[in-house]
Amino acid sequence: MHDLEPITSLQNSRVKQVVRLRDRRDRDREGLFLIEGYRELTRALAGLQPITEVYTCSEFYLGSNEGGLLDDLVSRCGAAIQPVSSDVFRKMSYRDRPDGLLALAPRPQWRLDQWTPSAAGVAPLFLVAQSIEKPGNLGTLLRTADAAGVAGVVVVDRCTDLFNPNVVRASVGTLFTVPIAEATSAEAIEWFQQHGIRLIATTPDSSLQYTAADLSGPLALVMGSEQYGLDDRWLEQTDVQVRIPMAGEADSLNVATATAIVLFEALRQRTSDGEFESPVE
Repeated sequence: MHDLEPITSLQNSRVKQVVRLRDRRDRDREGLFLIEGYRELTRALAGLQPITEVYTCSEFYLGSNEGGLLDDLVSRCGAAIQPVSSDVFRKMSYRDRPDGLLALAPRPQWRLDQWTPSAAGVAPLFLVAQSIEKPGNLGTLLRTADAAGVAGVVVVDRCTDLFNPNVVRASVGTLFTVPIAEATSAEAIEWFQQHGIRLIATTPDSSLQYTAADLSGPLALVMGSEQYGLDDRWLEQTDVQVRIPMAGEADSLNVATATAIVLFEALRQRTSDGEFESPVE
């Protein structure tokens, strides 16, 4: 199965295709995106993400489980496995320290109207990410949402592509383990209101500390862009506004850090004894 001759030419058309897919315009045009890394591909497989091709270079493998993963990708996804030389893999990879696995996958369409909130339980906790500009922050938000066990993440008025390679990398593959939908702000606000889900936002102008707010029940935490925060549409529609107290000179926190603080307070409040177990890998 993996006995094909490796691609050794940097000018190979398939190599050039992979490099092009770092660009959003090419991802949009071809309907494909890149998934690089053992953990990322393992979680993509677990999340039922289709995989069409996997480029491999055993010189970069970090362990002994890569062969089993490739077998699973072939048997469960029908993925084609293509070995490449180390020089070719370095050209294809977008990582400083590649681990020898890089895949092409069809870009999914994740829409809000595909969601059924009742499937998330009686008191679901959602995260809304509005106009997040930096791929690393968006990926970290997804990783945090996965760790907090959120019912879903809604990416609204997107500034960065969900399928940017750096989003996939920063999420460590949790892009495929958390339900995600893309929508406009108007669509998301209407959806949450229709389903009786309260909206909460963080703002330094609030007098209510996040630990004093009731974060139980059906709830969506709404976080805004790194530079401008939430826009007025969301602030006008939120049911609760809270602040995170800060003792230093900085006037704001990184959006992923602020999100983690509030999500884990909500998680703490949703347990009977104030304690919770770490998510199982």
